[in-house]
Amino acid sequence: MALVHLILTVCSLAQPADCEEQRIAFVESGSLRQCMASAPPRIAEWSAGHPNRRVVKWRCGYPGAEGTPA
Repeated sequence: MALVHLILTVCSLAQPADCEEQRIAFVESGSLRQCMASAPPRIAEWSAGHPNRRVVKWRCGYPGAEGTPA
């Protein structure tokens, strides 16, 4: 098992140009492909908890890659 980050780019509904990245860390079986497949329910859960934000794009990555925090 490996730690994987689901990296969301989220924007404010009130100010659509106000965007930031949010990372959700979880243990996946080590495959970015499996992370991508299991991401939609996690994105929906995050969105339900943040009604003033909108997910505009997302990707999976390993901690420490692409400059993400380890």
